[in-house]
This record gives sequence, structure tokens and C-alpha cells, in this order.
Amino acid sequence: MTRASGYGARMTDKIEQIDMATRRKRLVYRSNYRGFKEADMILGGYAKAHIDTMSDDEVIMFEDLLNAKDHDIYGWIMETLPVPANYDTPLLERLRAFNPVK
Repeated sequence: MTRASGYGARMTDKIEQIDMATRRKRLVYRSNYRGFKEADMILGGYAKAHIDTMSDDEVIMFEDLLNAKDHDIYGWIMETLPVPANYDTPLLERLRAFNPVK
């Protein structure tokens, strides 16, 4: 019994890792194909450069951000629109500092 419990726990860990890896891949794709070129460049470039080093919490924050409208995200990054409190995160600050053209 103990062996099965240990095996189940390891499988759960693997499933969670696979799930997060899949989420990361999907986020890279979603951030590159937004339909708004400027947002694609910033979000897609940021995702390509940083997705592998982002914590799971940051990945979830990025995923949440990508659920917002492109023009809103772009406005928040360019600081032309007020940022709702739930999106005013250190991640948004890093997106503002990111330079996609290097």
C-alpha cells in the first residue's frame, strides 16, 4: 500500500509539471498571436525571453493578464490607460521595462 501511495504522489507531481509545461507553451503561443502587432511584439517577445524562468505564480499572473483585451494591455504597458488593481503587478512593471527590439 505504501508503495502505491508513493507512486500516486509522484504521478500527481508529474501531472502538475506537465500541466504547467503545457500552460507555458500555450502562453507563448497566445502571446505571439494576439492580433494586435504591438501587443504581439511586447507580450510574445517577453514570453519567449522569460517563460522558462517565470515561477508558477508568475505564469498564472501572465495567463490572467492575457485574458484582458489587447488594447487595454497595451495601454497599461504604455501607461496611457489606468491599470486596474488586479493587473497592477510586478509582472506588468517588467513588461513595461521589456524592450522587444534588441
